[in-house]
Amino acid sequence: MNCASCPHKDCYEGKDCLDIKEDIKNLYTEHDISLLKTSTAIESRYYMEKTRLEEIILFSKMMNYERIGMAFCLGLEEESKIINSIFKKHFKVYSVCCKLCGIDKSDFELEKIHKEGKESMCNPIGQAWFLNKKETDLNIIIGLCLGHDLLFTKHSLAPVTTLVVKDRVLAHNPLGAVYSKYYRDRLSI
Repeated sequence: MNCASCPHKDCYEGKDCLDIKEDIKNLYTEHDISLLKTSTAIESRYYMEKTRLEEIILFSKMMNYERIGMAFCLGLEEESKIINSIFKKHFKVYSVCCKLCGIDKSDFELEKIHKEGKESMCNPIGQAWFLNKKETDLNIIIGLCLGHDLLFTKHSLAPVTTLVVKDRVLAHNPLGAVYSKYYRDRLSI
C-alpha cells in the first residue's frame, strides 16, 4: 500500500482498501475520541478561515485546556516571545528554551558546530521534563531540531502539536523545497 501514489483516494468516499476499518475504530480510546471530535469541529467550522496559531487557541479552549507549554529553539527566540504574548491572553503559559541546563555537548560526545570551546546541547528531554512538572495540558513545538522534536514528543506527558517546523534554509517553511522546482531537482540525494 502506498497512499501517496494512489491516483483515486477512494477512501475519501469510504472505501477500506485493507478491510481493517472495524479493527482501527476499536483502537480509539475515549480520550482519543475527544481529541478527534474537537479537531474535526475546528476543521469543519473554520475551514480555510483560521491560521494554525488561531486553531491552537480555539482547540485548546474547546478542550478546556488551561496550561500551555512552549518548547522552543533559541533560534526562534523573537518569534517565541510574540507567540508567548498571544497565548498569555488566553492561557497560563510555560515556555522553555532548547538550551535548558546548559549541558555541554562534550558530556555526550556530540558533534559541535564550532569545534573549539564549550557548546551547549539542545535538551529536548529536559524541556519535556520541565513542562511535565508544570502539568501542562498541551505542549507546542516551536522550531525544535529534527530528532529533538522526536525526543520531546516521546517524553512529553501532555499531547504535543507543532506550530513551527525548523528549516534554516527555507525560513522555516519546509514545503518550500516541494513547491520550488529548483529544490525538487536537488532532492535526488
